[in-house]
Formats: sequence, structure tokens, C-alpha cells
Amino acid sequence: MSTATFTVTGMTCGHCVSSVKEEVSEVAGVTSVEVDLASGLLTVDSDGPLDEAKIAAAVEEAGYALAGQS
Repeated sequence: MSTATFTVTGMTCGHCVSSVKEEVSEVAGVTSVEVDLASGLLTVDSDGPLDEAKIAAAVEEAGYALAGQS
């Protein structure tokens, strides 16, 4: 199991958080998704190595962008 943390830019409300969680949770291997609106932090747990490109694509599908991995 691995955990990765990213910063998402552009989120302004609870609906934004829900959209990001929904899209990222659909990425293969993802077991848990937490999003903090105030800090923009996206924490992703997975059952194996994460493909950052797939996480970035899921965040973009929700209408937002990754600022980078922390």
C-alpha cells in the first residue's frame, strides 16, 4: 500500500471537493481519497504504486489541476 499527496488548484467549494474525490477514486488501484478544501491537499491511498499522470488526468477531468506532488 502506498500514499501520495498532491496539491489541487482551483477548488472553491464542497462540490469541487466531491468532484475531485469522485474522479480520483475511479483510478485503478486507488483505495482511499481525502481532499482538504482549505489547503487544497489531495491524499490518495492505493494498493500499489500510483501513476501520477492518471491522478492528474482524473483531477483535470473534474475541472481542476495539480500544482505538484508534495
